[in-house]
Amino acid sequence: MKRFLLISLFFCRLTHAQNPGRELDAHLQPAIFAITMVMIHDVANPPAASRFYTYCLLGAQEIVSQNNKSIVSPTAYINDLNKIEIETKGKYDYKIAALYCILETGKIILPSGYMLEEDETKFVSTLKKQGYSESIIEQSILVAQEVAKKIIVISSQDNYSRLSTRLRYRPVKGEGYWYPTPPGYIEGVEPHWRTIRPVMIDSSSQFKPKPEVPFSKDTSSAFYKLAYEVYSEGKNLNEKNRAIASYWDCNPFAINTSGHMMIGFKKISPGGHWMNITSIATTKAKVDLDHGIMIHAIVAGTLMDAFISCWDEKYKGSRVRPETVINRYIDPRWQPLLQTPPFPEYTSGHSVISSAVAEVLTYFLGDKFAFTDNTEVIFELPTRDFTSFRQAADEASISRLYGGIHFRDAIVNGQDQGRRVGTFIIGKIKEKGVKPL
Repeated sequence: MKRFLLISLFFCRLTHAQNPGRELDAHLQPAIFAITMVMIHDVANPPAASRFYTYCLLGAQEIVSQNNKSIVSPTAYINDLNKIEIETKGKYDYKIAALYCILETGKIILPSGYMLEEDETKFVSTLKKQGYSESIIEQSILVAQEVAKKIIVISSQDNYSRLSTRLRYRPVKGEGYWYPTPPGYIEGVEPHWRTIRPVMIDSSSQFKPKPEVPFSKDTSSAFYKLAYEVYSEGKNLNEKNRAIASYWDCNPFAINTSGHMMIGFKKISPGGHWMNITSIATTKAKVDLDHGIMIHAIVAGTLMDAFISCWDEKYKGSRVRPETVINRYIDPRWQPLLQTPPFPEYTSGHSVISSAVAEVLTYFLGDKFAFTDNTEVIFELPTRDFTSFRQAADEASISRLYGGIHFRDAIVNGQDQGRRVGTFIIGKIKEKGVKPL
């Protein structure tokens, strides 16, 4: 962890040295990474994490758009979002305000948001060292705090607060339906996520995937062949596929057992992984702060919509996981490489969200954008090189088969579902004047 942070700090200094006058650009990636670290601490589940990212960046983009006419306001394409009036008087630096707003919103909206106070203090200290006046910093913070409070009001209207008032999810009875899996036997995560207000898509059911292969115990059936493929792959994993599965695990809370003791390991969420890829790509492309905030905000909203779309199908169908099927009908001792996530199988969340974001990033940065992903370095995994965002999305998707936690049709149809979500969002933002770089 310390090694990674030192590398990040060195990179920020290097960026500043190579780009005089753009010293604030280097603060975007650390701000988003700070949000990610708090979510790892809080064990934010995948859909919830996408929501947190969305609101943390929404206010920042609105601040930028009101000061830079080349940045389209999110009110142009986000559902039911009215202009956020900035009432604070006095001269301020909108870039400082936008960056501070990311941290301030996270401080309010995240369960352990208080942890971001240290990041805010360090940011202000850096600004003073860079020569910004006390009055400019103070006014910029006031703007950030004002906008952050208004973002929290907006977030309170998306039905998130009502989730806890709904009935607990009871697994559907029947052999083909999802049931909690070992080792934790955790109950279904966010079974009512489809009720969350979408960001840019029209509804949770707008991008319904192709029908899943029907459950069957018949050894000659298509479903049994899907199950046996997962079983066979897991029994014969080569090192390459094992590495791919482990790299894209992205399980916020993996449980390891030792006798009667269970040990939990906190990791980054799938959305957090793609937010970091976005940071890596925009940094490599030398995207300025204003456009960097916009791209991150749109990616975050895409993640949120992709999860809403995926979770709608997951709990409507409540399809059984490979681990359950294989243990019941093929091999009672078989275990997947990865821990089976605590929610229904169809469609694959990784496939949906990765494919959706890959389309959006391809729109902004191109189809042949090569990059090195270092997201998992903090979890002691090596970097991976990709020739495009779509290649990375394809690898993230197939990793779920290698990991033993998804059937192939959930992966393939999930990719299609995600691409349709991404294509719709691109069409919507393009219509409102958001252009590729």
